[in-house]
Amino acid sequence: MNQPIELKAGERIDQLYSNDIKIIQNAEVFSFSLDAVMLADFAKVKQSAKTKIVDLCAGNGAVGLFISQKTKGSIAEVEIQPKLCDMATRSVALNKLATQISVYNFDLKDSLNYFKKESIDAVTVNPPYFADEKQSKKNPNTYLAIARHEIKTNLEMVIKTSSELLKNNGKMYMVHRPDRLLDILNELQKYRLAPKEIQFVYPKVGRDANMVLISAIKDGKLTGLKINPPIVVYDKQDNYTDVVSRMLYGK
Repeated sequence: MNQPIELKAGERIDQLYSNDIKIIQNAEVFSFSLDAVMLADFAKVKQSAKTKIVDLCAGNGAVGLFISQKTKGSIAEVEIQPKLCDMATRSVALNKLATQISVYNFDLKDSLNYFKKESIDAVTVNPPYFADEKQSKKNPNTYLAIARHEIKTNLEMVIKTSSELLKNNGKMYMVHRPDRLLDILNELQKYRLAPKEIQFVYPKVGRDANMVLISAIKDGKLTGLKINPPIVVYDKQDNYTDVVSRMLYGK
């Protein structure tokens, strides 16, 4: 008989219907959003049980949980905030995925204390988007501020750590904001990661892109960058477009 999963104050269970994954959420602490769904859909991970995947800045575990349906490989979730790790751990148990997904509570800069250098096949990361500048306005909620601003880590550390973890020809998948794209491309090349795919996400036709998905290969050639067709989230009637509806609800 399965033990019921405990829900704490403010928590609820949400479901990604496209792959039957249930996730413990708490709007006061952290809730996954469309960027996590898109990153998991964008990432091309091998199905082999030998595949090793690390999800950095894991939050409540959404990306790793979604990716678990695409591979038999092992997935390590790395998150610095203990409360989010606790939510992720219970979500893993809720989905009966404890043999595939492990949750680690540590600063991602310490990753090589837990994983062998250049041993990982794929790294996924949905990092804080906003630089930690003195004049930038931050959410008064500490949990949300850390998730959104580079308070505990920064873009360079995320990319450096990803490179150190990845084996030769290993792949990194990231979702970020278009206004940081130049910084991202510079840091990727600095740390031996060749960008291979870029895909912009637009809220609606005629609006500026508000997300960008990027893949890169460790020690890959710097030629052959592909710009994928754009993703548009909402149609003129404010309904999800077919491509986004597929990600959320399946075919």
